[in-house]
Amino acid sequence: MDKTLTGIGLLGLGIGLGSCAGPVAEQNQKQKPNIIYILADDLGYGELGCYGQTRIETPNIDLLAASGMIFTDHYSGSPVSAPARAALLTGLHTGKAHIRGNDEWGQRGDVWSYTAMIADSTLEGQRPLKAGTVTIGTLLQSAGYKTAVVGKWGLGAPHTEGVPNKQGFDYFFGYNCQRQAHTYYPVHLWENDRRVHLDNDTVAPHTVLNEGDDPYDMNSYAPFELNDYAPDLMFDAITGFVDDNKDNPFFLYWATPIPHVPLQAPGEWVDYYVEKFGDEEPYTGDRSYFPHRYPRAAYAAMVSYLDHNVGLLVQQLKNLGIYDNTLIIFTSDNGPSFSGGADSHWFESGGPFRSGQGYGKASLHEGGIRVPMIASWPGVVPSGSVTDHISVFYDIMPTFGDIAGFETPEYASGTSFFPVLKGERQPQPEFLYWEFPASGGQMAVRVGNYKALRKDMHNGNPEWELYDLTSDPRELFNIAHMYPEVIDRVEDIVAAERTVPAIERFRFEVLGD
Repeated sequence: MDKTLTGIGLLGLGIGLGSCAGPVAEQNQKQKPNIIYILADDLGYGELGCYGQTRIETPNIDLLAASGMIFTDHYSGSPVSAPARAALLTGLHTGKAHIRGNDEWGQRGDVWSYTAMIADSTLEGQRPLKAGTVTIGTLLQSAGYKTAVVGKWGLGAPHTEGVPNKQGFDYFFGYNCQRQAHTYYPVHLWENDRRVHLDNDTVAPHTVLNEGDDPYDMNSYAPFELNDYAPDLMFDAITGFVDDNKDNPFFLYWATPIPHVPLQAPGEWVDYYVEKFGDEEPYTGDRSYFPHRYPRAAYAAMVSYLDHNVGLLVQQLKNLGIYDNTLIIFTSDNGPSFSGGADSHWFESGGPFRSGQGYGKASLHEGGIRVPMIASWPGVVPSGSVTDHISVFYDIMPTFGDIAGFETPEYASGTSFFPVLKGERQPQPEFLYWEFPASGGQMAVRVGNYKALRKDMHNGNPEWELYDLTSDPRELFNIAHMYPEVIDRVEDIVAAERTVPAIERFRFEVLGD
């Protein structure tokens, strides 16, 4: 193997995150800061080295943390993809947002057929954000920023008002549709409003091994490793956007699909972890997505491949002289997956939180919504710092408003944590709010160190559970009977904050919707 792909050198690139010097950097310091928001997909709280991971190597992201700030109590807006992204972009919690769950908009036709979507682009994508929605993108455009989203969108099918270019983004490259992102070797991606056809065969997501194939023979998995690896193409688009906009303030929303299954990673990265982990049992596809001969090695390879590209992006910013004037945030859209060959137990993906099925992705338990977040901005964010400030996706809009100089709409749900980024203390939020219409129907409210959780709502469950996250981060001991006054406070918050969803599939009959 090439020497640059061995040991920590596989991942580290020798990139230091110290301050840039020179006249270009000094000139850029006078401009509004660039903002890069990196959103991993299904990356668990414990899957980065700086958050305690020991098996997956993430030296470049760890260096970002060492140069900046680690958030210990940061939350996604939802435990699955589309509503989490909607909360991020619109600044609304899921008690008020238009998009409160994944909605494949099935009344259009056979939306789950990969071949049908290839033939008919109107079957791609998810239910759209409404026309005229105020997003982080539109607000940053109004503040003079060039804006781009590269990666996975999931908030508006092609030919609708919900596509990125109509929701505040000057440039888009990647998957419009979450279902299309169930393969890393798609037949096409989207660049703005046109399809970009790739050199890949039509291998539909969730295809399994052929009958009679030997699961221990690498040749059996050849159909799932094709030519154009989507994350490579998306990273090329990222570097191009940054280079094109180096002389003006820009906002890059890098919505990488990694490490969402299926397990597909460049071979040299998989080989590295096969050598590190040793032999393992194959994943044959019995829990959906694609099979893989070395599932743990492939999962780790995907995360480290992403880390490697983060390092390349940081180096590009330095080479352009704009690193010092760039805020970088790295986080994840929700907790780790329980399907497709992902092994959250072996990797301890949830860190201190439970993360298996029912507790990780698609759950309002901590393992499903508490996510890593790192912020780095030389000279502004104190290096090597850690904060326990409680924050959530819908706080990002007002925070960026303080940084970029735009006015956050009064109806937005969140509060700026810009003082925290500068190393200052600020009051904790009064509460955080979630509701999730899938997984049986769930609601959650965090008040101080208490987390109230209500599950099985579609079966009429009226009862709240209550956990003290300081002493019980794994949410093992329901203490609702001990603190009725906290439950009363939670009920008051729900009554004051919640609106009836406009979309019927997001409603709760038990709440009178």
